[in-house]
Amino acid sequence: MLSASLNDEQMQSIITDLQVLIRQPSISATCQGLKECATLLSKIMANAGIKSELLRLNVEDQIDNVTINPVPPVVFGEVRSKSNPQSKTLLFYNHYDVQPVDPIEKWNEDPFSGKVIGNQIFGRGSADDKGELITRLKAVEFFLKETGDVPCNIKFLIEGEEEIGSPNLGKYIQKFKDKLQTDLVIWESGYVDKDGRAIVSLGQKGILNTEIKVHGPSRDIHSSLAVAIPNPAWKLIELLSALYDSKRGDILIGGWCEDVIPIKEKELQLLADEPFNEEAFKKEYGFANFIDNQDSYEVKKALAIEPTCNISGLISGYTNSGIKTILPATATAKMDFRLVPNMNPQKQFEKLVSFIRSLGYSQEQVSIKYLSGEPAYKTPIDNPYVKMVVESASKIFNGIILNISSPGTGPMYLFKEILNVDSICIGSTILPNKLHSPNEYAELDLLNKGTKCFIEIIKNFTSVKKNQI
Repeated sequence: MLSASLNDEQMQSIITDLQVLIRQPSISATCQGLKECATLLSKIMANAGIKSELLRLNVEDQIDNVTINPVPPVVFGEVRSKSNPQSKTLLFYNHYDVQPVDPIEKWNEDPFSGKVIGNQIFGRGSADDKGELITRLKAVEFFLKETGDVPCNIKFLIEGEEEIGSPNLGKYIQKFKDKLQTDLVIWESGYVDKDGRAIVSLGQKGILNTEIKVHGPSRDIHSSLAVAIPNPAWKLIELLSALYDSKRGDILIGGWCEDVIPIKEKELQLLADEPFNEEAFKKEYGFANFIDNQDSYEVKKALAIEPTCNISGLISGYTNSGIKTILPATATAKMDFRLVPNMNPQKQFEKLVSFIRSLGYSQEQVSIKYLSGEPAYKTPIDNPYVKMVVESASKIFNGIILNISSPGTGPMYLFKEILNVDSICIGSTILPNKLHSPNEYAELDLLNKGTKCFIEIIKNFTSVKKNQI
């Protein structure tokens, strides 16, 4: 049986190809370098023996024959098993786009350097998601170079808009539905805890992004008039306080959770058994107490299965250095609401609007904008592939934690909705990797373990028989 071990040359290949990807900027927020990165990635895949192509929607805005904000291509890859061509198919979903690098002054190195220091490789995308992507590509390359074949059919779907909410992924999956048919999706990332245990996650929360703007006087005015003219910033504070009890952590919007399906007993038991290092969590994020002094079990439950009400940005008045005594004309809050299964983003938005109007805020006083949203999805615990992934990862990592859902959001629901296929998250990222922050890095030993884990998963994938599914 093929052993999932990597020699020095194979490990150096992981580092080299990851450096090549890091050094190509691919920022979806600004459309920087996306086509170039997709083309580069396709070449890396071809060099690994993976047949690849760039899929396009042919949706581009043009002004005077100049393309404006084109939809970036999806990189599709495929390797069919020669020895087992009728086998089931495993699809790896990843993304090649990255977050912006600002604040640039906080970086110790060039954010696109791919510099290796000891056990760490630095650069934007080193962990999210180019490092994770490389581990999957190298696992397939391992089989092709060692045996000239793969034990099951394998596909890759690598998009370029994940960091801006995957606005076109559903269109891609729908258009190329036949090409993307698969039996399981391995998600784009996964975490390893401080004790070296891999966290196998079965779901992701949904999200509703909104903007609430309170309108005051017709323009910014002298602050001495605050004795007579209402300040929209104070009104916004009052409104936000009516949506959420920050002391208890309760969402106060009427009927907000009425569609939520109660969690199953076996899922509650899984949460109870899940390890959680409370002190390490607090230390990593620099705070002293959980909301409402929740205990570890309550925090685990909240992270996995409870919706959130979050203020992600507040904008009003003068915010530069020095003093400018004004009463602002408007006050704006950017908000995101994490959703759980059976909560529809559009329906939740309508509940939000209805609740704010019920408080007496008219459309002229308060405007509410739907920015974006996507539903949650959760793979059932008894999906037979879960056991296979857990057993495969157990051979590589220092234990396994089975998690029913990540607190984060991703387009997992699209694969179920369009392809009717479940997804499982597993990877080699740790919390201190500084994802979305300056000085992002990946740990080389975990990239090694991640690659070996995917070798095991590919090797064991066909052990799940069709009558089990």
